[in-house]
Amino acid sequence: SSSETKALFERHRPTHVIHLAAMVGGLFKNLRSNLDFWRTNVHINDNVLHAAHEAGVEKVVSCLSTCIFPDKTTYPIDETMIHDGPPHSSNFGYSYAKRMIDVQNRAYSEQHGRRFTAVIPTNVFGPHDNFNIEDGHVLPGLIHKVHLAKRTGSALTVWGTGKPRRQFIYSL
Repeated sequence: SSSETKALFERHRPTHVIHLAAMVGGLFKNLRSNLDFWRTNVHINDNVLHAAHEAGVEKVVSCLSTCIFPDKTTYPIDETMIHDGPPHSSNFGYSYAKRMIDVQNRAYSEQHGRRFTAVIPTNVFGPHDNFNIEDGHVLPGLIHKVHLAKRTGSALTVWGTGKPRRQFIYSL
């Protein structure tokens, strides 16, 4: 909530913030809940950036997502392309909410001179990830599916066309 976020900033008085807060989920969770992803993440982002502004934070670095890029695009992609077309329809709520951080950062910079910026990391995975097949991201879900297929001796089914390009980074 905005009041809890404001209280957190008042209590700790940070000078620099790395904004990683988000409601996240895998493909099926996004498909079922695009509106929830949109509303929750827009509120989170606005709460964090506004509280940082009011607290006089010197620098905020927010974390975007690779899903913000247009669904239909040319490769290689870079950060100048994030608003060049709609994201994939499966997670448009989350994608547009993340894109709006870029818009908010620009507005805070232009109107208040704030140094708010964002990074777009590759897909992160690791041992503390969500390995749930329904709600996890692509790589942890795939690892879980491979594990189950190996354990049960069943066939491995992988969704999709095989055409999307993905990059991953391992994190503890």
